Amino acid sequence: MAEAILVVDDEKEVADLLELYLVNEGYQVFKFYQGAEVLECVEKEAVDLALLDVMLPDADGFQLCQKIRKNHYFPIIMLTARVEDVDKINGLMLGADDYITKPFNPLEVVARIKTQLRRYHRYNQAEHSETAEKEDELDIRGLVINCRTHTSTLYGKELDLTPLEFSILWYLCEHQGEVVPSEELFEAVWKEKYLDSNNTVMAHVARIREKMQDSYRNHKFIKTVWGVGYTIEK
Repeated sequence: MAEAILVVDDEKEVADLLELYLVNEGYQVFKFYQGAEVLECVEKEAVDLALLDVMLPDADGFQLCQKIRKNHYFPIIMLTARVEDVDKINGLMLGADDYITKPFNPLEVVARIKTQLRRYHRYNQAEHSETAEKEDELDIRGLVINCRTHTSTLYGKELDLTPLEFSILWYLCEHQGEVVPSEELFEAVWKEKYLDSNNTVMAHVARIREKMQDSYRNHKFIKTVWGVGYTIEK
């Protein structure tokens, strides 16, 4: 069955062009020019990845991203004409996996989609293979995380983590007591080369902290080691 891509963009020419390229690549496409019916589509259809425009006539793409993330973990790529870092970080903190600014080359968008889908499927496969010989569950001061069931709870309450957030938290828990450099964390989770000034790790860690209600100033779990990375102390 063809993988399904959700395309949401109020610029008809952009949405239609993306649909054309994606259909030519063998994907099924659900296309919308506004946000009104997006959430209904996500609940009814088996979506594998979403492309969300930030600026929509009837909705905010960031808010749509946040609502989708409440129940779904498929990759989300934000599309926008904005270029400010703060907007990129905002999108990542709300659960987006990638961020593409306009104007863009449709071929680049297709390539980024394929990368996100490969990464997403690799995470799911890893749960059933690579973890077989490792400890499945870790319990750190009330934080219980299980790599086999892909669940995590804090003081008995389930944490609603995306696959990327779960992988980050699991890696830090596995290396409890060690300082994990941002570069190592990025390359271990994203399977890509880390680039200077990459704020992706910072944004995702901030989102995890928010869900855990774990302040970076008065942390109980994730500690920032400035200029180096992150650690979960023993």
